[in-house]
Amino acid sequence: MNKFLSFMREAVSCYHATKEIEEILAEAGFEGLVENKAWELENGKKYYVKRNDSSIIAFATPKGKTSYGINICASHSDSPSFKIKPNSLLKSEGYLRLNTEVYGGAILNTWLDKPLSVAGRVIVRENNSITTKLVSIDRDLLVIPNIAPHMDPKVSKGKEYNPQIDMMPLLACGNNDLSIEGILAHEMHVKEEDILDFDLILVNRQRARILGYNNDLVMSPQLDDLASAYTTLRGFLEADNSEAFNVYVCFDNEEVGSRTRQGAGSKFLFDTLERALTNLGYTAEEYKAILANSFLLSADNAHAVHPNLPQFTDQLNKTFINEGVVLKYNANQSYTTDSLSAAYIQMLADEAEVKMQKFANRSDVRGGGTLGAISSSQVSIHAADIGLPQLAMHSSCEVCGIKDLDAMVRLCKNYFNHKLVIKNDNTIELIK
Repeated sequence: MNKFLSFMREAVSCYHATKEIEEILAEAGFEGLVENKAWELENGKKYYVKRNDSSIIAFATPKGKTSYGINICASHSDSPSFKIKPNSLLKSEGYLRLNTEVYGGAILNTWLDKPLSVAGRVIVRENNSITTKLVSIDRDLLVIPNIAPHMDPKVSKGKEYNPQIDMMPLLACGNNDLSIEGILAHEMHVKEEDILDFDLILVNRQRARILGYNNDLVMSPQLDDLASAYTTLRGFLEADNSEAFNVYVCFDNEEVGSRTRQGAGSKFLFDTLERALTNLGYTAEEYKAILANSFLLSADNAHAVHPNLPQFTDQLNKTFINEGVVLKYNANQSYTTDSLSAAYIQMLADEAEVKMQKFANRSDVRGGGTLGAISSSQVSIHAADIGLPQLAMHSSCEVCGIKDLDAMVRLCKNYFNHKLVIKNDNTIELIK
């Protein structure tokens, strides 16, 4: 649990999350690849490749040529937040504020009256090169102040917050000649004129912690989806399967639709799988046959029953914290789970003695989607959507259960320990 908490505390942006995952993979013996150079892969070896420093794919190759399917598990590295605009400083009424815009479906009022900071990547000039550096300003730097009910009575009666008016974070008081580039230069020990651009988000300074009378809950920013990203990674690394092709994926930009070169809607996964198998000597025909024999596990957190508002959950398909991993269903295919893929995951869970729960939205609630359906449109294989039950999804701080974290690790470990055979597109055989 301490390693999980440490990961959550360090993974303050999609770039930092990818860096933490990369370091865990490197420590486990995975070799880094780059997309713009030829690959020379070997059977029985382990590799990873990044794109945009915010998405990462790791794969363990089988010891010899195989006809078994590929076991893939995908999660995402980004979370709802606020992104700092290029021209970023607002000076008015004796205050200095940052100019931001909402990233993803953030619950706006959860960002109010909290110590905030800034993290992400900065593009820096070094001689004749352009380099990327990560930054996380480790101090209480900003606050988005609420308005008192004496001035706006709506604030305590369901006020609707305007991102352009109500949500600009306060940086300083008085007449300051500050610039975001100057602040970054000071923190990073570089020249201000060498800072060319940046991708920065606001960070809730309240970091991961255990809570609850029984110490069985975790509260942290970005549990959606870093909790799944971490636990599926642990299951991937703890598995021991030398005969199957196992793949771990963590995409960026799920919260804004995945339609980027590093998102699930890109060809990042398809290109990586094709390059890897071609490099290992598989023909195009063999590659397509193996894909048809493969499976995608899309891991993105799920809604637990709310303790105060249970009426927002379907009366039968409800899930609870610390009661197991969730299988997610949707008639309109926001989730990829169908009866065949659900049965496969349920058998794996039974074998690993992992409790499973089933979730579907109320029929009058649209609900959210995941990267599973988008990934399947690029790599067309059988798939199921799973997740950890949590509260306050898309809040600046969320809650999940400790027992469920362990359950996800055990389920994914067993998933990666199996070799997959799909017969006639309607029968799945489990081989361990």
